[in-house]
Amino acid sequence: MWNHVRRAWMISLFVLPALASAEVTFPPKLPGGKQVVTDRSKKFLRPTAELKPGVKIAQTPPEVDFLYYPGQDYPGNPWSAWGDGLVVGETYYSAIGDHKAPGGNAFVYRYDTAGKRLRQLVDLRRVLQMPDGHYTPGKIHSRIDLGDDGWLYFSTHRGSTRVTTDEYHYRGDWILRCEPEQNRVEIVAQAPLARQCMPTSVLDPVRRIFYAGTADGDYRNKRVQFLAYDTVRRKLLYHDDRGPRRYMIFARSTGRVYFVPTEPDGTCPSPGRLVRFDPEQPGRPVPIDAQLGLRSATQETPQGIVYTVDGDNLWAFDVRKERAKHLGPAVVGGETYVTSIDADPKTGRYLYYIAGAHGGSYRDGTPLVQYDVNTRSRKVIAFLHPFYSEAYGFVPMGTYSSAVSPEGDKVYLTVNGNCGGGPEGRIRFNTCALLVVHVPESERQP
Repeated sequence: MWNHVRRAWMISLFVLPALASAEVTFPPKLPGGKQVVTDRSKKFLRPTAELKPGVKIAQTPPEVDFLYYPGQDYPGNPWSAWGDGLVVGETYYSAIGDHKAPGGNAFVYRYDTAGKRLRQLVDLRRVLQMPDGHYTPGKIHSRIDLGDDGWLYFSTHRGSTRVTTDEYHYRGDWILRCEPEQNRVEIVAQAPLARQCMPTSVLDPVRRIFYAGTADGDYRNKRVQFLAYDTVRRKLLYHDDRGPRRYMIFARSTGRVYFVPTEPDGTCPSPGRLVRFDPEQPGRPVPIDAQLGLRSATQETPQGIVYTVDGDNLWAFDVRKERAKHLGPAVVGGETYVTSIDADPKTGRYLYYIAGAHGGSYRDGTPLVQYDVNTRSRKVIAFLHPFYSEAYGFVPMGTYSSAVSPEGDKVYLTVNGNCGGGPEGRIRFNTCALLVVHVPESERQP
């Protein structure tokens, strides 16, 4: 086993420096002018780094669809994805942005699984129509969520901390919504809280309350505000200065929202004590007797559980009993930063995630992990690196956006990656791609 790992690891070392001699071109292209490629390979099951004790590797390699996001027609700063997407039926919604500032841009897409086609729904600059010299967002850092009215809701965020100023006429960021079938886009609110960006969000789809955690336009002010905005009546429902740092728990069965509040200096304990906001009694969030880490969270499972992750730790939160339980370690290698985690919505049994979100996942082989909540065991469904760097010159380096299909048979990944390498083999992500991993049925059995 270790000889095999050592050989694979040496191969991965040779792959990355080789990319340094390749030229980055925009838009990124697949060989032969193809829009999408589909692969199934035993290489997906070959580790390239040491794994934690007890971690398993799938027996059957998955089929994986791979395609680049359209619209990457010029160099970004870099092209990147920072917000979490979602699946509705066989359609996956996600966002990428150019991270430029002060005049940035970001886009929302829909992917139709049957046709294997990505289509752009939202071009922020065209929607906002800001005058030259005025700030426009370079990121959609929030979740994309679907309301019961059939509209997608999301918010915007800056590409640089130095541009949300009077010099660029900054008032505050935007909440927007998009009707994906007719491709209609509307501004719900600009600056619902003055001079605040909105990198964190979750939507109550029934009440259509948009919850957000903010970042102050003045980067020196570390406070994080909490915002509850009624998108139906277009009015502020509640806000205060103890908001969520990066993620919130939404309990669909009760309509309540939970998070770990930040301190005035912007720090957030982990694990930390949860507070509860109840839309039926809007007011200052109430502390409850539950502690957990909350860098990312799943949606509520059929069993009434939301799973959360922070670093190498997983928790289960029972939304009806308001009790938290620590499940144990999450990661399979050396990378620990997990920013998107999803539960199989059909059974609630399997969790999926990739560690190393901010660019380091390839050091572990970019492993897609399946966590079995019944056995508390970790299994790698696929190592996505170095397969894609060898086959297509793309190094998958991490994800902030993942989602699982309603049947639990597909995992959608918006991946920040690298095309073209970098100086002396030092790579940075510069390109966004979509990977759809079809999880074999044999790997979803008891």
